[in-house]
Amino acid sequence: MSVADHRKAIDQLDEKIVSLLNERTKHVLEIGAIKLQAGEQIFAPDRELAVLERLCKLNPGPITNESLRAIYREVMSSARSLQKSMTIAYFGPEATFTHQAAIRRFGSSLHYSAQKTIAEVFNEVSKNRADYGVVPVENSTEGVVTHTLDMLVDSDLKIVAQIVLPIQHCLVGNVKIAEIERLFSHPQALAQCRGWIQKHLPEVEIIESSSTTRAAELVLTEKTSAAIASSLAAERYHLKILERDIQDNSINATRFLVLGRQCSPATGRDRTSVMFSIADEVGALHRALAPFRRFRINMTKIESRPSKRKAWEYYFFVDCDGHVQDEAVAKAIEQLGKHCNFVKVLGSYPNAE
Repeated sequence: MSVADHRKAIDQLDEKIVSLLNERTKHVLEIGAIKLQAGEQIFAPDRELAVLERLCKLNPGPITNESLRAIYREVMSSARSLQKSMTIAYFGPEATFTHQAAIRRFGSSLHYSAQKTIAEVFNEVSKNRADYGVVPVENSTEGVVTHTLDMLVDSDLKIVAQIVLPIQHCLVGNVKIAEIERLFSHPQALAQCRGWIQKHLPEVEIIESSSTTRAAELVLTEKTSAAIASSLAAERYHLKILERDIQDNSINATRFLVLGRQCSPATGRDRTSVMFSIADEVGALHRALAPFRRFRINMTKIESRPSKRKAWEYYFFVDCDGHVQDEAVAKAIEQLGKHCNFVKVLGSYPNAE
């Protein structure tokens, strides 16, 4: 076949694709109307996971599964925006990794609302000014985001989904690397690139900023400066990417939580997050955690935080495999309550990433 023949075939296929996408969207809109009438949430992480996994099983290539998922996330995002006007609050500003994570999860067709603090994200969702919120909770290099854990203590919101985003830091600016005198970035990004900075920019003055996006913005004011920021921030401020992937850990990733009001149903591959407090006495933590072993439930994480209400009193945050509706998980949490002063299920959500 000639180039002209291939292009003619592509045009014919595009006509079919457009027709099928619109037909698919009509069915989605009908489902959305039924959900809204029943008072159900439009965003269904369990269903989204099932659709994407089914599509990947059907995929013979050459399109990669990652590309196929990205395409269909945008298809879903477009349909979701037609079902209901949705707002996603996130810990901003724009072009941060949290913003990227939100778009990766919800697609580009929804309305995004940048918030100055993690507390404001919680507040926007709690006050019904946003349908969902996206906040960072831990980084594979630097550990947990303590403010997010502290906010979960008193909030009525649930964790309804998670996003695991590979973090690829870039050195950005409009100057040659040898001419850089000042380096702007957020403390977390600086910590994740400490080794690279010491090796390649040992003499530069380091200035902390409120976000990687703000760091990129500050570069515009000084000719001999650069920033550690995302490629999205570089694009937004028309900065050159001087060096890519400067993070010290090649598998650097950040986990984000999607906050909502209702947990999704079980998928068979779920994670449950629980917090609890115990009496200050010998063996209390061992007794509290024993039910997880008894019912053969794998704990993937445990973290402690001061309660801030009483000296030397702590809350413990646990992630475990399974859904709160699973019999074993439900029994373990019931037994946990017998050994604790306080137990709270923060959410059950698909553990696909």
